[in-house]
Amino acid sequence: MFNEFIKFVRQLYQTEKFIPLHAPRFVGNEKKYLLETIDSTFVSSAGQSVEDFEQKIASTTSADYAISTVNGTAALHVALIVIGVSHGDEVITQALTFVATCNAIHYCGANPVFVDVDKSTFGMSPDALSNYLEEHAEIRNGTAWNKTTGRRISACVPMHTFGHPVEINKIIEICNQYYIPVIEDAAESLGSTLNTKYTGTFGAIGVLSFNGNKIITTGGGGMILTDSKSLAHTAKHLTTTARLAHNWNYEHDEVGYNYRMPNLNAALGLAQLEQLSGFVDNKRILAEHYRDWCSANNVHFVMEPYAARSNYWLNALILNDANERDSFLNATNSNGVMTRPAWKPMHQLEMYKDCHHGPLHNTEWVSERVVNIPSSVCENLSK
Repeated sequence: MFNEFIKFVRQLYQTEKFIPLHAPRFVGNEKKYLLETIDSTFVSSAGQSVEDFEQKIASTTSADYAISTVNGTAALHVALIVIGVSHGDEVITQALTFVATCNAIHYCGANPVFVDVDKSTFGMSPDALSNYLEEHAEIRNGTAWNKTTGRRISACVPMHTFGHPVEINKIIEICNQYYIPVIEDAAESLGSTLNTKYTGTFGAIGVLSFNGNKIITTGGGGMILTDSKSLAHTAKHLTTTARLAHNWNYEHDEVGYNYRMPNLNAALGLAQLEQLSGFVDNKRILAEHYRDWCSANNVHFVMEPYAARSNYWLNALILNDANERDSFLNATNSNGVMTRPAWKPMHQLEMYKDCHHGPLHNTEWVSERVVNIPSSVCENLSK
C-alpha cells in the first residue's frame, strides 16, 4: 500500500521532486503589495496594510473585531490575558494539540488541564469535558473552581484540529453552565465553517495563525477575533505595548507586548486573503481525491464532521497501529513524500507531564495511528 500511495501523490502533484506537507502558494498580488509597502517606507507595525488586513479578516469571518499579532501564539497569549487568566489559574484544553497552545497558557503563569478528544473531530470531546467538570468543578460566587486541585478554572481552549471544526456549540453550552469563557484555537481552520458560521467566531475570543504552513500566510502572523468591543480594545492596547495615544509622547499605563503584526506581513496577507476561497475549494477537491483512493485501498481517510465545511488544512489517514504508522512514515519520507504523525500528546511531554487531566484514551489512540499527508494547494486539479 505504501508504494501505491507514494505513486498516487506524485500523480496528483505531477512531480518526481520532493513533495512537502504544506507549502505556501504565491500566485496573486503578493509581490505587488509588498513592493508598494516597501515604497511607502512603512514596513514595521505602523502602516495601512495592517489595518486593512484586520478589517478584511473581520469581514471574511463576520467577526466584529480583528486584532493582528506577530504570530498565533502571541494571539492566544493575549486572548488568555484579556479573558482574565491569571497566575495560578487552570485552563482546560486538549492534550492533542500543538505545543504553542500549552505554552501560551504557561506564559500567563496558569496550568493546562487536559480532557480527551473525539475520534470524529480530533478536537475536544464535549462528553469528556462535561465528565471532567462534573467530577472536579464547583461554582463559587459565579466562578468555576477545581475541587481536586484548589485552583480557579478561568478559560477553556478547544482546537479545530487540522482545520476540522470541533463541536464548539456543545462545548460552549457546557462551559456556560460553569461560567467558563471559551477561547477558540482556530489557528488551523481559517475558512472552515460549522452550520455556515466561521470557526473562531463562536467563543468569546478566537485566534488565527498565518504561519508559513497555514492555508494563507503572512510569513509569520496571527489574529484575535471577537465581537466584544471591550475585549478588542484591551487586546489592541496590550499588543501595542500599552501605549497611550499621543502625537509624540511615549507613555504607557501597564505592562504591554510588542506583538503587533508588521506592515510587510500584512501586505502579504492581503494578497493571500484574496485567494482564500479558491484555496479552500482546491483543497476540498484534493480531499475528495484522497478519499476516493483510500476507499479503493481500504484505508481510513479523515472526513469533515457533520454540518461542517472544512478547509482540509492537513489531510489525514488513520492507520491500524503505531507500527504501521511508523512504517508508513519511513516509506513516504524516504521517498521524498513528506508525511508526519500527529503531535506527541502534551501530557507525555516533560514540562506538562504533571498537569491534571481526565482519561485520555482517544488522545493516545489517535496519536498512535494518525498521519498527515501532503495537503498543499495542487495545480491542475479537477473533480
